[in-house]
Amino acid sequence: MMESSYFAFALSVFTGFFAIMNPIANTPVFLGLVEDSPQAQREKIARTACITAFVIVTAFVVLGNVLFSVFGITIPAFKITGGLLLFYVGFEMLQSKKSNVHHQGEHAEVDDGVAISPLAIPILAGPGTIVTAMSHVTSTNLINNAIVIGMFAIMCFLSYLSFRMSNIIVKKLGQNLIIVIGKIMGLVIAIMGTGMVIDGIKLGFLK
Repeated sequence: MMESSYFAFALSVFTGFFAIMNPIANTPVFLGLVEDSPQAQREKIARTACITAFVIVTAFVVLGNVLFSVFGITIPAFKITGGLLLFYVGFEMLQSKKSNVHHQGEHAEVDDGVAISPLAIPILAGPGTIVTAMSHVTSTNLINNAIVIGMFAIMCFLSYLSFRMSNIIVKKLGQNLIIVIGKIMGLVIAIMGTGMVIDGIKLGFLK
């Protein structure tokens, strides 16, 4: 029974990360940033971006409760604000816009610094990703926290593979299908955001 509960939790976390990070939809962004770079540099940029994103989100997962205490953030307030943020990101994705919250600076100069910004921050480890991670660890145990970190590690690895094979993915799927996938993920994110707002209201006002 406990194992099935952890599996359901892991599946929920993975779905949330996949929707907000969407490795497939991010491949055209990656290509746009590194199109003039040799393959070896592309792989280095992809690897650095994914490792950096993993370190950032893991730090928030591990130190999340401490940050809450230091800044006096309540769980209901976090869920409501985070839910509104996720809904905004998803709504813009449904309109085929790249969210100002989650995607920035796509025309940055092509060098290794691109791996840190905008790839690691905010494309992979943007506010939406951090909100998704912390929403699962604010009041859970160490096993659940480890599951969140593990699921994010898997997502970072999938993102790395997508970046490495970005030319093939875009060529095989086509830009139109990638846009459709992005819209579906946008709907999932908007629904998740609405759910977080409802949970926050229940926690804060309906005790």
